[in-house]
Amino acid sequence: MRTATISRNTNETQIELSLNLDDYSKIQIDTGIGFFNHMLDAFARHGRFGLVVKAKGDLDVDPHHTTEDVGIALGLALKQALGDKAGIERFGSALIPLDETLSRVVIDLSGRSYLVFKAEFANDHLGGYDTEVTEDFFQAFAFNAEMNLHAEVLYGRNTHHKIETLFKALGRSLRAAVTINPEIKGIPSTKGVI
Repeated sequence: MRTATISRNTNETQIELSLNLDDYSKIQIDTGIGFFNHMLDAFARHGRFGLVVKAKGDLDVDPHHTTEDVGIALGLALKQALGDKAGIERFGSALIPLDETLSRVVIDLSGRSYLVFKAEFANDHLGGYDTEVTEDFFQAFAFNAEMNLHAEVLYGRNTHHKIETLFKALGRSLRAAVTINPEIKGIPSTKGVI
């Protein structure tokens, strides 16, 4: 089983995160930020990942540290769970609609960190969640997982829908990228490592 558990403790956050790439029977999310819980749940369910997150952060300041540090922990867990990446598809993409909104996420588990993020949010807050930290989460995740991650809201009006489609597309594209293909022998790269 491709699994990893990460503990991240700083002066700002305390995070325990477990990721299972092959068994999604256990999804439990508690970050103290209701909307962020909803997004991580959507990511895990649509990506078919087991994900347990227990995060305590300085929410009296704002949700930035908690959101970003969960992204760091999730990226580190993905990198660890993938191991040498032998036999994985490596690439994944998804277009996800939600009513008037359409978003696209494209991933390359290349071992190189890069983020392209194109989204504008008319609403600054959704409950206790600052919408601008969405990009910070994606950045932290991409850089710590060492992946190329391109995320874009193609069109839409509702801020909730825009962010939700990004998280669902992240889950679906990552599911495609981490899938083991028995036809792929070894590492899927001309370099021999990723």
